[in-house]
Amino acid sequence: MGKICRRWQTISKDGRINEQIRAKEVRLVSNDGEQLGIVSLKEALKIAQESNLDLVEVAPNAKPPVCRVMDFGKHKYEQSKREKEARKKQHIVSVKEVKLRPNIEDHDFETKAKNGRRFLEDGDKVKVTIMFRGREISHSELGRRLCDKMSEELKDVSTIERYPKVEGRNMIMILAPIIKT
Repeated sequence: MGKICRRWQTISKDGRINEQIRAKEVRLVSNDGEQLGIVSLKEALKIAQESNLDLVEVAPNAKPPVCRVMDFGKHKYEQSKREKEARKKQHIVSVKEVKLRPNIEDHDFETKAKNGRRFLEDGDKVKVTIMFRGREISHSELGRRLCDKMSEELKDVSTIERYPKVEGRNMIMILAPIIKT
């Protein structure tokens, strides 16, 4: 079958390579990062071919475009590795839910508050849901007091993103973590 020619690879987000470059002249940078000056495209391709590397357009909008002699496959691999590392460092904020009932006991409330604190310290938002059954919904002030008590308990690690609001048979409040800089 033979060696796969990189000449006909599609243009990716990395820019053009080898024969895909359309400029007559390019500013050439060697594999070591040394400036080789402005040369014709043919000469640049010849230099890249002699060193068994690719000519990669790194700044297509410059006048003349900047091209670098490099191993394109290695460049793509290192770039994907850097992107993967950056994604690893990102923290996706998710919403954790703490469900309560209007007539919850003190110890149970403390346990729920402790869980909420842990979620907030991990950087997640906390959705506090007070679930009403039957005629309990007519005493929504109990749920509001419970929400106030929860926000008071967690005020050192959170801010209220959404104040308590009745939705159907539930009262919902959302707490967001305080971002430390």
